[in-house]
Amino acid sequence: MKNTYAFLFCTFIYSFAMAQNIKPIYDTLRDKENGALVYKGKFTLNNIYTEPEFDWMRKGVLVYQPNSTVIGDVKRNTANYKMIVFMGTWCDDSQNMIPKLYKVLQQADIPLEYIEIYGVDRAKTTGLSIEKTYNVTLVPTIILFDNDKEIGRITESVQLSVEWDLANIALKYMKK
Repeated sequence: MKNTYAFLFCTFIYSFAMAQNIKPIYDTLRDKENGALVYKGKFTLNNIYTEPEFDWMRKGVLVYQPNSTVIGDVKRNTANYKMIVFMGTWCDDSQNMIPKLYKVLQQADIPLEYIEIYGVDRAKTTGLSIEKTYNVTLVPTIILFDNDKEIGRITESVQLSVEWDLANIALKYMKK
């Protein structure tokens, strides 16, 4: 029975990931320190979810259980914000946080077309120079925007949880 639920859950998530309409522009290379596959450039959550070497993504999404009360806050308060994410597919912090972010977005019904994801190498470069525009020095970095105005970011680690930090950024912005 558990296998059936796990299969259905994975199928649902895969279908959700396929809904992204962002054209990927990325290169792949191997990290010199740990041999990990590196995506460098712009890609989608579907690209990393379906990459066989990124088992950490599928496992992380499967096991993470966001706080349902806070998910409601995320849904109400961040649904119309754009998000830009910088991550390193070689980076333990990114491998921990990005599956959680994906699960939060999925449960909060946040359209994935509002999300731009960029992969960086250890020098924190995307090959597209966009990391300079947003002064990215650590990964993962999740930046929320109201139109073109940055309203907050999560950098390298969360204070409480991905969903709590996203909701908190939105609430602080709304109080201004």
